Amino acid sequence: MNGALVESREWLVAQRWLLPVLILIGFGLAFAIPEYGWFNKYVQLVMMYVGINVILAVSLNLVNGYMGEFSLAHAGFMAVGAYTSALLTMKVLPVLDYPALFPIAILAGGAMAALFGLIVAVPSFKTRGDYLALITLAFLMIVKSLIENIDYIGGPRGIPGIRKLTTLPWVFFWVVVTIWVIRNFVYSKYGRGVLSVREDEIASDLMSVNTRRVKFLAFAVSSFFAGIAGGLFAHLLQFISPRVFDIIKTTDILIMVYLGGIASIGGSILGATVYTVLLELLRPSTVAAMLSWLPDVVFEPLNEHFIQHLGIWRMVIMPLALVLVMIFWPRGMMGLREFRWFIPKRDLEAHHRGAEHEGRHDVPHGQ
Repeated sequence: MNGALVESREWLVAQRWLLPVLILIGFGLAFAIPEYGWFNKYVQLVMMYVGINVILAVSLNLVNGYMGEFSLAHAGFMAVGAYTSALLTMKVLPVLDYPALFPIAILAGGAMAALFGLIVAVPSFKTRGDYLALITLAFLMIVKSLIENIDYIGGPRGIPGIRKLTTLPWVFFWVVVTIWVIRNFVYSKYGRGVLSVREDEIASDLMSVNTRRVKFLAFAVSSFFAGIAGGLFAHLLQFISPRVFDIIKTTDILIMVYLGGIASIGGSILGATVYTVLLELLRPSTVAAMLSWLPDVVFEPLNEHFIQHLGIWRMVIMPLALVLVMIFWPRGMMGLREFRWFIPKRDLEAHHRGAEHEGRHDVPHGQ
């Protein structure tokens, strides 16, 4: 029985034409779910948050996982994209009359975030590890402080009344674009350069890898999609403020990346999905709804002493999960491994040839 299941799984994985078919089905569902109300508004909202978090986790994994750096600036890039796109749709672009202009605002937010990403990339030429983490954390604080002190963009009050333009189809579209672009980047010659920087930057320089260009591209691509996620987030939440993009937001993204596994696009997808759903399940209202079947004599004290305080404790539980993952599960769910559908055919064939030459039959980077 187990052998048959394994063979069926292997056969399905080998059918690479299934991936575009699944993407088309996903697009169809993204349009059908809100149109026919197959899920309620809350579930649809959670699905869109999952998509936005997938974009954030996959893009941060490019720097923290594939390149081996430790950046804490992702929430800052997200803030730049959110404010840029929100200001464009509210003050510049007539999106009410021409909804097709919405992607322009999202792209502008991504482009502005990429510009800031290039600025952050410069210190990475001279610093690594803890020092780069401190520099990127300082960048996050600078961005937050600047936003708080510019009254034109709301200052500490933030920007209310943003039009709700983010929909499930748009989120799914940008998730697909993010995964496709970063997957192609990772398996390009520049992606090989990114991996060489992670292994040994000095050796990469000696082997004629232009490490500065590689770092510029990695930070630009990563921050661009963080800006895209910020724009989608702003037009979904309909309100943004500097408090939304603080160190806690960066911690959330780090948990997604390291829970799913470093240097793995599939891991980032799993990590973002699991973390977002768990975070929603720990909301007091959600837990109360799930336990409402209990008798009042049990439910009332449980609600008073435990459920009502989950709003505070979940912000302790989830960062604690990051510490435990780093100690007991440092590679996460799929660290340094990848779904075979995300691996180019030429790479799989090259690996199989190497494995046959060495007498091995494993596929360490495929699932």
